[in-house]
Amino acid sequence: MREPGDESVARAYLDWGKEPEPTAGKATGAHAGPPAATRADGASGGVTLPGDEDGELRGGGSAPRAPRPVARTPVRVLLATAVGIVLLDAITKIIVVATLSNHAPVTLIPGVLQLELTRNSGAAFSIGGGATVLFSLIAVAVVVIVARTARRLASVAWAVVLGAIVGGAVGNLVDRLVRAPGPLRGHVVDWIYLHHWPIFNVADSSIVIAAVLAVILSALGIGLDGGRYSRADQAAAPGPPVEQPPAGRG
Repeated sequence: MREPGDESVARAYLDWGKEPEPTAGKATGAHAGPPAATRADGASGGVTLPGDEDGELRGGGSAPRAPRPVARTPVRVLLATAVGIVLLDAITKIIVVATLSNHAPVTLIPGVLQLELTRNSGAAFSIGGGATVLFSLIAVAVVVIVARTARRLASVAWAVVLGAIVGGAVGNLVDRLVRAPGPLRGHVVDWIYLHHWPIFNVADSSIVIAAVLAVILSALGIGLDGGRYSRADQAAAPGPPVEQPPAGRG
């Protein structure tokens, strides 16, 4: 007499090696489980294969890896802007010193613009003539602060602004380091003379233009991360909790 389990064993033996039917193995209803992991050779299983965490599957196949982070374009723009301004400032000063030393001012636009060589011991626009060392240290501090800020910089516009500030600060700092009367006390070469305005140079112009652009970007609500923030967004930003006064007893 055939036992109840014999028929199941025989059917399993006869079905061994056959291709599974399309509906075989599907879970329905509340008992449906997660999809099985697919091997590189087409077989499927319900366990994670060694190396799957790294995007590599057993059998020589490989899963697509996450793309590498893109290059820090704003940082490159900052460096390119700063280097360009430093070079332009240095080249123009070399030309001016070579051609305008012991020479009368050159008038470009009568009553408006002249080229006149002067030696400035102070800050931009001949301000603070007796604090050359202090301004040299301030320039170094500006470069350090901008370098720290660049780590979270994601806006190309702000990269240009910060690069112009660094380029202007470094341009005048080079003069204070290498020109007479000595390191950190050297006099800055100024040569652009707009009438009714102190004589300045390319580095001074870069700093002033950068300051104007910074005000414009702030007014437009453009942050260092490249996002735009309105006044309503800033007002709705979460702040420290406000302590409420205790309710009175009724």
